[in-house]
Order: sequence, then structure tokens, then C-alpha cells
Amino acid sequence: MTTLAEPAERVPARWTALLSLAGLGLFTAWYGPIQVLLGKQAQLLAPDGKELALGLVVGLGAAVSMVANPLFGALSDRTTWRMGRRLPWTALGAAGGAVSLVVLAVAPNIVVMALGWGLAQLTLNAMFAALVAAVPDQVPHRQRGMVGGWLGVGQTLGIVVGSGLAAAVGGLAAGYLVCAAFLLVATVPYLALRRDTVVEARPPLDWRGFWVSPRRFPDFGWAWLTRFLMNLGNSIAIVYLLYFLQDAVHHDDPDGGVFVLTAVYAATLLSTVVVGGVWSDRVGRRRSFVCWAGIVMAVAALLLAAWPTWTGAVVASAVLGLGFGVYTSVDFALMTEVLPAAGDRGKDLGVINVANALPQVLAPVLAAPIVTHLGGYPVLYGLAAAVGLAGAVLVFKIRAVA
Repeated sequence: MTTLAEPAERVPARWTALLSLAGLGLFTAWYGPIQVLLGKQAQLLAPDGKELALGLVVGLGAAVSMVANPLFGALSDRTTWRMGRRLPWTALGAAGGAVSLVVLAVAPNIVVMALGWGLAQLTLNAMFAALVAAVPDQVPHRQRGMVGGWLGVGQTLGIVVGSGLAAAVGGLAAGYLVCAAFLLVATVPYLALRRDTVVEARPPLDWRGFWVSPRRFPDFGWAWLTRFLMNLGNSIAIVYLLYFLQDAVHHDDPDGGVFVLTAVYAATLLSTVVVGGVWSDRVGRRRSFVCWAGIVMAVAALLLAAWPTWTGAVVASAVLGLGFGVYTSVDFALMTEVLPAAGDRGKDLGVINVANALPQVLAPVLAAPIVTHLGGYPVLYGLAAAVGLAGAVLVFKIRAVA
């Protein structure tokens, strides 16, 4: 395959399925800790300051992610190994992610926990950067909504599987180890396909290239900003979900409650994620799908603000899934269509993925004082809705994509 050419041949269903399976492993390793294990570990290691401890660990990990994703994307753009430019980083990221989860399993204090999660974010982002960059390398525009949908399926099931394993296995160490094993098992079949692009020598990495000027590439800039705002709203809403169930809803089993809400969210998301992507491909439109998805997600946050009960949380989870399913597949396709240069797809997608990571850094900083001093969870979820809605509206600033 000519690396810098836009792909024209449709990818086979088997490749899409195994890419989604690798994504399932990756997101299981990510969300098992994020949804359950890190919160439980912070409560165990720092019971009197669990909110601050969790915020510091998650924030540090997200800061690492913010650097790692574009860095490994750029390195994969320039990798000239015979097995390809994306697969080596997929393999190394999966192996490193598994080792990182083992470190978390034996962490005796918050410092080691933070270091373990930082290492996990470093290695898992190497894998993530390689997986998503494979899509514009190999998938034609008319298929990207569908492939993005199936990647969304892998992500969603990863959240469910990760949360389920973490809640069901019992014990922090066992939860981390099972997530690590699942990551490796799910990644091997994708690697075994050996489908990748191979490049010859590329110019050395120019660190100035990580800045993509919004003046020169305004559609890329607006796409980055809208993704940032919508992910910030989502991150604000979920960062203290475990504590929301525990302290505001007073749920008898908050760990199990997180899993139930995740399952409800996943069920409704799965009903829209592939359908939304395929529908967007067929009508050739992206922006209106992203906007309406963002509005639905904002409604979900408002439900949590106005109805802080178990029933309200279940309804909000169902509504969030409906919106986030369409957003996941269609926004991913939109992002691949505003990349400035084919030769830097991995790096540029990594820069866009900073819009996923930076909100994880900011969300605990914003959420902690709101929950403890500035109005509590109703104000927190109202802010989440307002920020996400702003991102949904601004998507129409993108001009090159319908």
C-alpha cells in the first residue's frame, strides 16, 4: 500500500473485527482502573483524603497521556520496521500496559500507585495511537463512520468488561491482573493479521511539528476545540461517579452500582454506535450528527443534576449512552477528515487525542472544589451539561466537512 495515498479499497470485515477486539482489550485495561479500581485503591491507601488522592493520580496519568499520544503517533509515522509502522507500537504498548497493571496491583502507597498509573497511561497510549492511526492509513472515507462505530463497540464493551471484572473478581490485585491478562489475549489476533503499512526513511522528527496552527488549519482547530469541550463535560460528569453514588445517592453497593450504570449506558450506546456511523457514511454528513449527540449528552448531565437518585442515575445513563454512541463513531470519522497531512496522520490524531486527555487533567481540578465547597453535585453536573453543549454547537464552525 502507498502510505501517503488516501486508501480507496474497502477493508475486510475480519480486519475491522480484530481491530475492535484489540480496542476491547485496550479499553478493558483502561476503564477497569478508571471506573472502579483506582477509586477503591485511593480509598484504601488514603481514606481521609480519597477525593484528593484520586484526583492527583488521575490527573497525573492524564498529563502523561496528553504527551504520550501525539509522541507515539509521531514515532509510528516514522517507524520503518519491516513488520510495519503501527503494529510494533501496538505490541509494545500492550506488553507495557500489562506490566503497568501488575505494578498497580502491588502498589503499597499513593506514590507507587501514581507512578504505576502514569506508566500505564504512557504504554496504553502508545497502543491507542497506533490503533487509531491505522484507520486513516487503511480505511476509505466512505467506511470510516462504520469502522469508527465498531471501534466504539470495542471501547464500550471494554468499559463494561473492565468494570465487571474489577467488581466481580474481588480484591484490587486480582482485578488489575485479570485486566492485564485480558489486554494481552485480545491484542494477539489483531497482531497476527500482520496488516500494516511499511514506510521508507522519513525526515527526522521536528518537535515544532506538534503545534498545528489553527490559523493555517482552522477546521482542525475547531475540531480539536469541540472534542475538548465535549470530553471535558463528560469527564466532569464521571470523575466522581463512584463517590456520587456513595455520598449523594447513598447506594448500598456503590461498586456494583457503577457496574450497573455502565451496563445500562453500554446497552443504549451499542444500539446507536454502529447505526449512527453507518447512517452518517450513507448521507455523507458528520456535523449535525455530532451536534445532536452532544445535546442528548447534555440532557443526561442535567438529569443527574436535577434528579440525584438511583432511578435518576439509571435514566441518565441510558440517555447518555444514546448520545455518546452516535458521537463516538461520527466524531471519530470527522476527525480523520480534517487531518492536515497524510504523512503525519499518527501525530495529528495524537494532537487531537490531547483533547481527550487534557479534560481528564482539568476535570478533577474543577470537580473537587465544586463538590466540597461550591454547591456539590448539582452544580457539578450542571457545569458538565453547559460545557458539553458549547462543544456541540461549535462543531458547525468546521467548514470542510458536511
